[in-house]
Amino acid sequence: NVRPDAIKTFKWFKENGVNIKVISGDDALTVSEIAREAGITNAEEYISLHGMSIEEVKKVAPFYTVFGRVTPEQKEALVQSLKDEGHTVAMTGDGVNDILALKRADCSIAMASGSPAARNVSHIVLMDNNFDRLPHVVAEGRRVINNIQRTSSVFLVKTTFAMLLTLFFFIMSWIDNSYSYPFLTNHMYCWEILAIGLSAFFLALPKNDE
Repeated sequence: NVRPDAIKTFKWFKENGVNIKVISGDDALTVSEIAREAGITNAEEYISLHGMSIEEVKKVAPFYTVFGRVTPEQKEALVQSLKDEGHTVAMTGDGVNDILALKRADCSIAMASGSPAARNVSHIVLMDNNFDRLPHVVAEGRRVINNIQRTSSVFLVKTTFAMLLTLFFFIMSWIDNSYSYPFLTNHMYCWEILAIGLSAFFLALPKNDE
């Protein structure tokens, strides 16, 4: 049975521009039908990798959505082939036969109910075995990256302003000795706390799913 949360999750990833491929050791036609029920785009484009060499697997990787009769070595080759095409590849799995592909992927995700070996090599472990947590994982990553960028912009503006201010008074003091830098160290501490410390703290907190 296809879990309802899987259908919703696949739809979310499709809307966010993620291509989904299904890799299984089962019969390709059976897996294709299950993928179709789960709402995966182009699920009818399936192929059996039974008896194929690693080089042959790499050649067909970009052209199919569902792969059946896949060995652990072929799973790894599929992931590597997609990476060679310039894609960032995330891999989900829970068995010992997924380990090679999980290690090769840019981001590997395992289920807590899976084998200990699969959990140990994965970047992320879904502790409640709930597939629909993945959009929340992506959203959290986006929040961190986007808020870091916003905070960095504040630091950049502060640094640029400080450099221009220092340069201005340096030139003015060179022209006229009566000019001097108007700030003491204690003033700079207050400036850093108010303009950078507090603003950076609050900029790091909001949700940001852009």
